[in-house]
Amino acid sequence: MAPEEDTGTELLLQSFERRFLAARALRSFPGRQSLEAKLRDSSDSELLRDILQKTVKHPVCVKHPPSVKYVRCFLSELIKKHEAVHTEPLDELYEALAETLMAKESTQGHRSYLLPSGGSVTLSESTAIISHGTTGLVTWDAALYLAEWAIENPAAFTDRTVLELGSGAGLTGLAICKMCHPRAYIFSDCHSRVLKQLRGNVLLNGLSLEADITPNLDSPRVTVAQLDWDVTTVSQLSAFQPDVVIAADVLYCPEAIMSLVGVLRRLAACREHQRAPEVYVAFTVRNPGTCQLFTTELARARIKWEAEPRHDQKLFPYEEHLEMAILNLTL
Repeated sequence: MAPEEDTGTELLLQSFERRFLAARALRSFPGRQSLEAKLRDSSDSELLRDILQKTVKHPVCVKHPPSVKYVRCFLSELIKKHEAVHTEPLDELYEALAETLMAKESTQGHRSYLLPSGGSVTLSESTAIISHGTTGLVTWDAALYLAEWAIENPAAFTDRTVLELGSGAGLTGLAICKMCHPRAYIFSDCHSRVLKQLRGNVLLNGLSLEADITPNLDSPRVTVAQLDWDVTTVSQLSAFQPDVVIAADVLYCPEAIMSLVGVLRRLAACREHQRAPEVYVAFTVRNPGTCQLFTTELARARIKWEAEPRHDQKLFPYEEHLEMAILNLTL
């Protein structure tokens, strides 16, 4: 195989690996025509076997598989592509599909994200975008974008206490805990089901919660706190003593924006007792009017902001056509 073809195949396999482990939509995988062309060139089905090793048979997948429905759909599509260019069936494909047909469906599935360190962040998430009256049981794209930015800018978090508002499934915080060496990390949310899942994800990734008797001395001090933005007080926020405050994909409606700005006002009031924390808010620009409302309310609260430059780090699979931003706020 020519060097450029070898590189192309490696990139294809890497794309399959990262997208499959993160259980991304099948339509986001490498294009049908390019894959079929490579399958046609790989007359002995070697490429398909390599794809299976990078996906269904990947050690991370074997230990923490995506939902049964997702794996079943993935294998069905792979079989279709194989049958389009090869007449001989590939036993490994059908054996893997047979296993999923016998497996029990679940309302939870795993999503895993590979880190530059060679490790990974694995999350147990709801298979529904909205479940139990909340959207906090799944990972949203701005959380991935903020995690990439954090990994590119570890000094913002190293040896510091980080408070995350609206942690959801926990992707951003777990990536920061594993890659940026914070002194302490406080995950927070208000929904009881989100908090239960969040605690499970912290433990799933080998971190100890602060109440544990034998914490890992090489890991940050981690807590999961229930935090209702509408009722939390200055004294409660001050008790966290955060050096850095972050939030991702929390600007989804006007009510959430007003509540968030209210929390930021109270964090600013903590300056009487300690240095104001640095604040980073990441979001996907879905509705320009919503973003405008956020910056308008920040101005009304006398909170200055500036946009962080777009980063080049592309570690995690998310919709590339989406416009995302990170604002650095000065309280």
